[in-house]
Order: sequence, then C-alpha cells, then structure tokens
Amino acid sequence: MTAPAKVSINLGTHPDGSPVALDLEELLATRLLVQGNSGSGKSHLLRRLLEQSAPWVQQVVIDPEGDFVTLAERYGHVVVDTQRGEADLQRIAARVRQHRVSVVLNLEELDAEQQMRATAAFLGGLFDADRDFWYPLLLVVDEAQIFAPMAAGEVSDEARKVSLGAMTNLMSRGRKRGLAGVIATQRLAKLAKNVAAEASNFLMGRTFLDIDMARAADLLGLERRQAEMFRDLKSGRFVALGPALARRPLTVHIGPVETAPRSTSPKLMPLPQMGSAENAQELIFTPGANEDRLFAPRRPPPVASTADVLAQLARSVPSTQALETASDSAPQPASVPTPAPAPTLSPEQRQAAIDSALREILDQSDAGFRTIAVLYQDFLVRCRIRRITGEPLSLAAFRRRLAVAHAGIDLAEAEADDSPWGEVLTLAGALPEDMQGTFLTVARAAFDRRICPSDAEVAQAFGSRSPGRARRLLAYMEERQVIVCRLDGLGRRIIAIPGLAWETEPGDPNAPAAARTPEATSAD
Repeated sequence: MTAPAKVSINLGTHPDGSPVALDLEELLATRLLVQGNSGSGKSHLLRRLLEQSAPWVQQVVIDPEGDFVTLAERYGHVVVDTQRGEADLQRIAARVRQHRVSVVLNLEELDAEQQMRATAAFLGGLFDADRDFWYPLLLVVDEAQIFAPMAAGEVSDEARKVSLGAMTNLMSRGRKRGLAGVIATQRLAKLAKNVAAEASNFLMGRTFLDIDMARAADLLGLERRQAEMFRDLKSGRFVALGPALARRPLTVHIGPVETAPRSTSPKLMPLPQMGSAENAQELIFTPGANEDRLFAPRRPPPVASTADVLAQLARSVPSTQALETASDSAPQPASVPTPAPAPTLSPEQRQAAIDSALREILDQSDAGFRTIAVLYQDFLVRCRIRRITGEPLSLAAFRRRLAVAHAGIDLAEAEADDSPWGEVLTLAGALPEDMQGTFLTVARAAFDRRICPSDAEVAQAFGSRSPGRARRLLAYMEERQVIVCRLDGLGRRIIAIPGLAWETEPGDPNAPAAARTPEATSAD
C-alpha cells in the first residue's frame, strides 16, 4: 500500500459543525503539546489521536496509569510491563524500532522514581536505534510533568536528570530519528520549559490556575486578558494552534473514541437503605462469608519474561504500513534484514572492549564538564556499537570505573591483593561519589611524584572551571583525612596521601591548567 501525498485525521469539530483535521505528516515534523486539568478530556483527546492515526504510523505510548492498555485488543498494540531491568527495557525498545510494532509502556506498578528511570531507559533504546530503523514513530507521553519536571521533587536528582535528559532528547533531537513527540500534562507550570518549548502544535484545554493560563496564552500568542477563556472551556474542548492544526487559534470539540480506559470518572449513586443504625453496625462489624477469599493478600500479576516480550515483538506485524516515511525521507527497504547475532566475547575481550569505550569517552575534550548521566548514556551506546554482550555496568559501577580510568589507574592491578592502590580505593569510598575521581587523580599524581596539581587542574578533574571550588574540595578531603596539604618555603603546595609514602612534588596552586578553556573563571 502506497502512502498518499498527505494524511489527515479527523480530530473533532469546530463549534460551527465543520470538521477539524490534523495533518499527520506535519505533526511528525513539528511535535505536539497537550495541556488540560484533570477532567478536561486530555486522555480522551490522546485516545482519539491514537485511534485515528493507528493505521498510518507506528505508535509508542508512555502510560503512567495503565489507561491505554485497552488499545491492545482492537489495534494490536503490545503491552510492555516494566517489572524488569533497565537494560531489558532498552533491548525491547530497540526491537520495537526494528520491527515497527506499536506498544504501550505500562508503568502503573512503579513508583514515581522507578517510572522516571524505566521511561528514560526505554526512550534511550528508541533514540539510540540504528539509522536503518529510523522510521516515523508517534511517541505519546501522558502526564509528561512526571518525566520532565520543572523543579526537583521527592525523587533523587540522578533519576530526574536521566529522565529529563531523555525527554529533552525526544523533543529537541527526535525529529531526525523519526520520533514525533506528543506530550500531555495537567500543569504547564510543572513541565520543564525546555521540553515544552520544542513543540510547535498546541491543544490547550480547561485550566484554572493563573500561572498555567498565562503560560498557555504565551504559547498560543494570546494577550494576557484573553487567558481567561481557558477557565470557560467545557470538558472535551480545546484551543488548537500550529502548522499541523490551524494557523490561528480555534476551538475544537474532540470526537468520539472506539476504545475505553480501564478507569472511569465517578458517578453519583443513591445510598442503600439500611433500615436502622443497628443494621448498619451489623454490616460493618460482622465478618462476611467470603472475606478470607476477597481480602487475601494481592499478588502482582505475572510478568512475561523479556525473552517472551522480544519474541512477541518479532512475531507482531503492524496492521497497516501505509505511512512508510515522512514526506522528506528517503525510500525505505521493503523488508528489514535480521541482524546477525552478537559474537560471544571472552571475559578478557569483554573487559578490553569496556576499557576501550571508557578511554574514548575520556578522550573527548568536554568529558570532564558533562554530567555522569549523559556520560553513562554515551557509554551504553558505545557498548552496543561494540556488541558487548552480558549485563551492562550499573550506573554506580560505571561511575567508579570512570573515576579509576580518569586517574590512569589499572583496575585489575589496583584490586590485586598486594597492591597499595587497594587502600587508596578504600579511602576514595569514604568520599561522596562525585569527589572520588578528583581524589584518585590527586593520588595518582602523588604516586608518580608529579608536580602538585594546581587549583585549576583540580577543578578540571572535578568537572568545574572554578579554582575556588577546587580549594573547597581539597579542604573537605583534608577534613576527611584522605589527604594532607602543606606549603614549602616558597609557598608551593605539596599533597600527601596519609598512611602511604606518596606525595607530590611542590607546585604552584595558582598555575593555570594545561588545557583550560578561555571562559575559565578565577574563583567563585
């Protein structure tokens, strides 16, 4: 089946009864932001969009509440449960792109932080797919403020950074990879601005808070006095604007849907007639006949193994492949060749491949100034390129290996029973994780009897451009008794490692770094 020159879907109707169409190919190139308070019809809108576009384009739904799993029965979406490791989710996501299967990532069994980590891993697998599999894909993220929060909440900073980075990649760099982001949120004020700003199409529903109305008006190009209109919108009605929708703001009443969510809005019902207070007390204080069965401890539903899900993805074929490519894409092959199985590596070969990937990362000029989450994603991509089999390094293990490699320490030699580096690694473990690499760099300089690193060089090792921060780091390490600093008669600094006969040669603490950037600052 050959894709038509233009594919439009019927989103709903204008107040005058005329249909409102959404240009699907334009949407794939320009992305969409949906906003609406609870009860505004936001999920109904997403379901309408997914149902109408299902025959034309592959779909992935990030579903934090499990509302969209009902798409599986009618439209053939594969439901991916998330009670599995992040590495498994990345592999499943890669197969999703390879076989062009529509899926729903069901996150309802996870808490907020686990949802963020699972989504980041899955989006990373979609984003890092081979170029041969960059087919058009509509990626819908419900409750996007969970995965791209405006400010830190109760989750860890690490989980927030990984999730926010994945969402930013989706909205800012996903288009070239065929990923068309559709993000929906209840609160614009809670959604990271750099994620929301990448959308060019908007559907704004009912909202009551002034800050959300003001942001919605700004995105639509309306005056502040016109923002009051969002309070008056009825459920299921949205203001549409964007190249895929309309060149001027217009109101659209979202059309009906063919599937239903598992949860529905509560409806008022009359209370049962008790007869008397004694009858009511008897009902709640007297055990029932089937209570042992009804109130037995809940067991989570069985989760399909990763192998079973991958096999299901490989067997599944989308019902229609009408939209083969976006209008400006090159023709794609009719069939996708199955990649050859990854070669089996010996433990020594696997270790050498991991070390090579770490060295490549460290050889990049900006590696010291990138966050650990970004470096970890880069490392996972390089491992996939090298086809390194087995369970990948965890984030904590990667951080430790990167710190050791950055200091130029051979890990196998350091972990030997008679190696003095074992004591140094123990000292490093007493420091916060982000300081361990800096300490090992200083320890390596002391072991080699090199000139003492200057403040600028210590700051570089930490990933900063502030010598003032370097001085605070050294003072903190000295307080923790992992280093000893002293000055010679000429004011040059010497750093020694307590318990070992290691110390640096005297060095000027104010000397510039060997490769400092022009924008380096003097102190903070």
